[in-house]
Amino acid sequence: MNLFKKLGLTLLAAATFQTQAASVWKVTSGSNTLYIGGTIHLLTPQDYPLPTAYEKAYQTADKVIFETNMETLSNPAFQKHMQAELSYSDDTTIDQVITPETYQSLKIYLNARQIPITAIQNLKPSALAISLSMIELKHLGFTSQGVDQFYAQKAQQDNKPREWLEEPETQVQMLSSLNKQDGNDVINYTLSEIKNMPQTMNDLRKSWRKGDIESMANLELKDFKKDYPEIYQSLLVERNNLWMPQIERMLNDTSIEFIMVGAMHLAGEDSILEKLKANGYQITNL
Repeated sequence: MNLFKKLGLTLLAAATFQTQAASVWKVTSGSNTLYIGGTIHLLTPQDYPLPTAYEKAYQTADKVIFETNMETLSNPAFQKHMQAELSYSDDTTIDQVITPETYQSLKIYLNARQIPITAIQNLKPSALAISLSMIELKHLGFTSQGVDQFYAQKAQQDNKPREWLEEPETQVQMLSSLNKQDGNDVINYTLSEIKNMPQTMNDLRKSWRKGDIESMANLELKDFKKDYPEIYQSLLVERNNLWMPQIERMLNDTSIEFIMVGAMHLAGEDSILEKLKANGYQITNL
């Protein structure tokens, strides 16, 4: 899932599906095994209970691996640091860094959600994109914790070992680097996604619950990769490449890991699953 949705992201419409398939895969290398599951970072109350494949992988695993340190992400001091990094520290406001046309589109959306422009005017484009996604997702009923937060809390309660693929500060730096992109592209992309979000989220949620990664890729990645190639590289490809050596090391030990990453990291030709297949590992959908 692209990070604008992932962290605002990451995300799907309200309905209950009875299928037991899910976006969880078993990866084997000889006698060594790990599980990898695609997460949605915000859910509706109707999404619970989660598909049984998640619980099966969790119960089998010796440790759980997240994208980043979930406890740090929820720490008020870190959240304050992140906000400071992704906001303008001088008198700059968003209307000074985007075109009048983009600013007008932004105002129209915020007015429709009864949010004053002053509430977001000091945010840099990447943080603004996340905020817009969060606003719309909550408007659509995504008020419950996502898969990763659910299992982070469960693992803490169960005293199950927890690790992560990248430091929280790395995520801040990645978001900050997006501000080197054209702010109009970042905001216009998010606003265009919001227009279609009810249908897109419904379709994406169905695909996620069924483990239909081809549909997820078609829904989320085809146009994204074509229209915003640099952002696509930063959010997905570069991070997948950095995570792969860590994942392969896990396949060389005897412990069983359950890795949970945003679902879009598992979809498409540049996905972790495709990279694992290309390297000769056996992958089966639970």
